[in-house]
Amino acid sequence: MSVIRVGSAPDSWGVWFPEDPQQTPYTRFLDEVSASGYEWIELGPFGYLPTDPKQLSDELAAHNLKLSAGTVFERLHQDDSWDAVWSQIEDVAKLTAAVGGKHVVVIPEMWRDPSTGAVLEDRNLTIDQWRKKTEGMNELGKRMFEQYGVKAQYHPHADSHVDTEENVYRFLDGTSSDFVNLCLDTGHISYCGGDNIAIIERAPERIGYLHLKQVDENVRAKVEAEDLPFGEACALGAMTEPPLGIPDMPPLLAAIEKLDIDVFAIVEQDMYPCAPDVPLPIAQRTRKYLASCGIPSVTFT
Repeated sequence: MSVIRVGSAPDSWGVWFPEDPQQTPYTRFLDEVSASGYEWIELGPFGYLPTDPKQLSDELAAHNLKLSAGTVFERLHQDDSWDAVWSQIEDVAKLTAAVGGKHVVVIPEMWRDPSTGAVLEDRNLTIDQWRKKTEGMNELGKRMFEQYGVKAQYHPHADSHVDTEENVYRFLDGTSSDFVNLCLDTGHISYCGGDNIAIIERAPERIGYLHLKQVDENVRAKVEAEDLPFGEACALGAMTEPPLGIPDMPPLLAAIEKLDIDVFAIVEQDMYPCAPDVPLPIAQRTRKYLASCGIPSVTFT
């Protein structure tokens, strides 16, 4: 039987950057995520939580928390990007492994600036750029695992080149399950018009990690109609707490349960920026809701 290990992340506390005066301080995040009843968390942006392994380990232990994964961005489709991407990956992989994490969630850089909406590059990749991205991710995943023992879980993302269900399949077809699998972010897939359960059923062997998230359908319709950038969409409340949005969580979790896997399912809500008192009650309600979905394999330990 599957085990679906539910946790949370700095993202659910409105954290997008290593430092930002609008964000919840990391000490408050650790206090509140623990108070919400979660035991598993992610690093969030590198530098938000302490980067010294001993300090981070002590902080986690003091809050009865464990690390599921680190998170980093890639732009391997661009020329001469390898060294810069690997340098960031190495920092995150090293710290993740040092405190017991087994995964690094790798996210494609966005073609549109999430804050300003400025278009940074073409929203579509050429055939050669697709090859660079997929071959680069194979090599990245291989080196990450061989050097640090962490597994690459690739996270499709809105306003990036790996966004729609079609592009997810294209990415999976170009990469090897030996070193790269999928962090299925349920919110980003729905935001981009995809079907999460269809992806699970088409590529069950590639589901290596989950981000649990829901999308407000009304905001999504406005985003699609006006081609709004992701940052603006989040400020409008594109990502909402379950069960207020899509996809419907019980059938999605049931589809994961059928896979007979042990997988992390980290709650994220993309709330940047948000008032400091907003995240905690949402986190508490979300944990209670997910526990009530009637899926036996869901656990918080």
